[in-house]
Amino acid sequence: MIKSNDSFTDPKNLELVHSGEDYFARLETIIQQAQFQIYIQMYLFEDDTTGTRISTALKEAASRKVKIYMLLDGLGSLSFPSELVKELKNTGINIRFFAPLFSTYTFFIGRRLHCKIVVADAKVALVGGINIAAKYHGSATEEPWLDYAVQLKGEIAKPLQQLCIDIYSKKRRFQNKKIKAVFAIQGDASVRILQNDWLKGKNEICDGYIKSIRQAKKEIIIVGSYFLPGIRIIRALKKASKNKVTIKLILSGKSDLPMTRRATCFLYDKLLKYNIELYEWDKSVLHGKAAVIDGNWSTIGSFNLNNLSSYGSIETNIEINSELFAAMFRTHLYEIIAQCQCITRESLNTKTNIITKCINLISYGITRIIELLVTYTPHKRFYN
Repeated sequence: MIKSNDSFTDPKNLELVHSGEDYFARLETIIQQAQFQIYIQMYLFEDDTTGTRISTALKEAASRKVKIYMLLDGLGSLSFPSELVKELKNTGINIRFFAPLFSTYTFFIGRRLHCKIVVADAKVALVGGINIAAKYHGSATEEPWLDYAVQLKGEIAKPLQQLCIDIYSKKRRFQNKKIKAVFAIQGDASVRILQNDWLKGKNEICDGYIKSIRQAKKEIIIVGSYFLPGIRIIRALKKASKNKVTIKLILSGKSDLPMTRRATCFLYDKLLKYNIELYEWDKSVLHGKAAVIDGNWSTIGSFNLNNLSSYGSIETNIEINSELFAAMFRTHLYEIIAQCQCITRESLNTKTNIITKCINLISYGITRIIELLVTYTPHKRFYN
């Protein structure tokens, strides 16, 4: 447990961060103000206008002798130019790729570095689901992909930096042992770092969701991009519904993975039978992974409610127990819901027919098979 003189009642020490300029302005400022070390771990880093902006800031920091360690996923950042890698390395930036394709890691293609973490000087950190790419920033004509992060300052940044060090340097402590979840109790807020890496026996995010859903008394609000939960989460939601808990799901009305969205649509009938309220965000691609439960418990990070995050990827979330933070986040999510399309039994019957139902069923089956092939099957073969 971490204790310090910092107070999370100070809004500058624990802040909800939105995709768009809010996130990238903060990221740029963190890089510009760094004095000693920066750790960046990203699934996706694109060489577009937003990527160039961040690369320029990193090169300037490196010129000030700031040590920079950047770890990108070998699949998510597959298009990251080799010329830019050389350019960054020439400025003194340390960069490598996690589980690059056509390597010994190819067999575990489902085990990706899906975290989005930035830590500077073990004092300030950004953790969430936002990648470095223009689509998360948006433009004058296009809304940014809807997503969230948390900015943290103070002692909590130290274990986050150590986590990045362990992953970057392939420390055995990361590879073979569970890193104990870290609590930071400051002011009214209890903040916890949660990890998921099923191959290494880390299931903290998935278990945290299930526990909080099962214990819910009044209300559950979930932002669920690529929403295809496993049987344990479905059962937890069903139980909460039977206990008369109000459940609201904010789902993708527009997705960069159409087949996954179709697979999610296949679940609508079952979810509506559980009296779960469904809302589709269609103003931009929904990429957020977050929840607020009973006006006290919140989680934000990279973890999707699907088997790929549960049993494949390396994920990091921040869990926050704070009525103040939850009230603020809940208010924002209600504003999002007001802009969504509500999916009811009547509207679902109107917009679906036998053909769309068949397409949704096929998409669901194919998606589940892919998840099985890239997660569970390699795990069983690995241990046998």
